[in-house]
Amino acid sequence: KYPFLGAMRAAAQMVSYEVAMGFALICVLLVSASLNLSDIVLQQGQGRFADMGLGFLSWNWLPLLPMFVIFVISGIAETNRAPFDVVEGEAEVVAGHMVEYSGMSFALFFLGEYANMILVSVMTAVLFLGGWLSPVGFLPDGFHWLAIKTAFILFLFLWARATFPRFRYDHIMRLGWKVFVPITIVWVIVVATWMMTPLSIWN
Repeated sequence: KYPFLGAMRAAAQMVSYEVAMGFALICVLLVSASLNLSDIVLQQGQGRFADMGLGFLSWNWLPLLPMFVIFVISGIAETNRAPFDVVEGEAEVVAGHMVEYSGMSFALFFLGEYANMILVSVMTAVLFLGGWLSPVGFLPDGFHWLAIKTAFILFLFLWARATFPRFRYDHIMRLGWKVFVPITIVWVIVVATWMMTPLSIWN
């Protein structure tokens, strides 16, 4: 049945990209030395560039650029947005797990999907883009910066949807397990080693 096929594909896709997101998160936790989101944001406001008034260069997106890219792409895959929306591929599984729902139940599924997009965007902004911190020293920090960064990540979601065609399912699984997971594992080791050397930028 189509709902069963859609649910199986959703589960496999979620597991494969959550592993990569988890390793990317581990890199952020390594450099922040904290699980507290406020501490992670405040840590990004420290360093040579922040002292020069160029706060956006001290955020985690720059030293952890591969992890930032993988986190954003994995977030798109986690939320089943195009080009990773094979869970509801019209030509294959006909809306997947949502095919048996209509009316308010169907609306709640879509509400959950868009809420998930906002959540992933907020987490990306907090972990890699300095959260509520101002990008430059002469502008005050504030919640509006978090909203702007979240909107920017949401724009990337829409941009990817309008730019790329839907991937084949085996390509999606290969990208998750054979590309992202090995890269993130290697990068965790690189960051951990980097932090133990005198060249560390996080001391």
